[in-house]
Amino acid sequence: MKTATTDIVNAATQQPPRAAYVHVPFCRHRCGYCDFSLVAGRDDLIASYLAAIERELTRLESPGLELATLYLGGGTPSHLGPDGLRRLFDILHTRLRALPGAEVTIEANPGDVTASLATAAVACGTTRVSLGGQSLDATTLAALDRDHTPDDVRQAVDILLDRGLAVSVDLMTAAPGQTLADVDRDLDALVALGTQHLSVYCLTWEKGTQFESLSRRGMLRPADESLERSMLELTIDRLEAAGFEHYEVSNFARRGGRCQHNETYWDCQPWEAFGPGAARFDGRERITNHRSTTTWMRRVLGGADFTGDSETMTPLQAAQERVVLGLRRRDGLRREAFLKASGFALDDVAGASIRRWIARGLATDDGQQVRLTREGMLVSDGLWAEVLRPV
Repeated sequence: MKTATTDIVNAATQQPPRAAYVHVPFCRHRCGYCDFSLVAGRDDLIASYLAAIERELTRLESPGLELATLYLGGGTPSHLGPDGLRRLFDILHTRLRALPGAEVTIEANPGDVTASLATAAVACGTTRVSLGGQSLDATTLAALDRDHTPDDVRQAVDILLDRGLAVSVDLMTAAPGQTLADVDRDLDALVALGTQHLSVYCLTWEKGTQFESLSRRGMLRPADESLERSMLELTIDRLEAAGFEHYEVSNFARRGGRCQHNETYWDCQPWEAFGPGAARFDGRERITNHRSTTTWMRRVLGGADFTGDSETMTPLQAAQERVVLGLRRRDGLRREAFLKASGFALDDVAGASIRRWIARGLATDDGQQVRLTREGMLVSDGLWAEVLRPV
């Protein structure tokens, strides 16, 4: 087995991260399918949250990090409003400095987006907004327990684009009662918005959510797998025909519109992370902050350990994860780059699996590069168990 793992891992962990994630846990309303780390209707905690973020940032020695990407997710960062957003960025800038040309993203709820919020976001250095639209159909939005309207999405996109911001919109498929025709209309409406990026997710029924509870009691029914697949195939066809590149299983971009921050994750590069439930990664170890917003704040401000979970991967486990994340992307994996980044030959890590996928028409291999086919992308979630299994 060709490997130079010690040198590779040491080099990766010694490089300062060029990406950072900040979790903003506040929302006006928790949607029925959501299992993210957040608090709804607790704006009284915002001041303590900002104080805790400022304290957690002191983990970084002054002057902090120079970043190529900074991503504020949630929760809903836009829920802080213009003044709260300015206060948060003032704190972040003490340790997190965006380099010239850096991608700086905030997530936003369509109902929060106003001209003043967009102006504040630009003044804070934001270059990109990820908008939780989910649908442009009122019935689908109601089925998803969303608290905005289709017109809110359209108005928000217009405001953000007018301020020169790049915009990504989320689309949810397989919502309760949603039909293939509904998705077709959503795609037409979303393409017409003129955004640079779309993220398309199939509704998942996470344990502990309101939707999962209703499903167990027979009050909501997940979509059939065949319908889910038809919705994804339709999405790929329609968006590629509209000029979007299907560059990752769930993500589509116009030319130059890829999410650089997410590509850091998919390329297994190190990143920093702050806030409740936020996970940081140094190339080998993933450390996740406590998920509870109040527990995280209390521990940070009290000088106690605020770690929730930690996982240290062996070099082989890190290489296996690199296979999974790399093949989620349409670009796939190049053998030479994989060996250089991981210390392992790709075929030593996943060669048997790749050969099986090729025989089933799920992957291609030209000797230098391995990619999933369209069929492979459609069923990719079912492929990874054999790569990640213990060896």
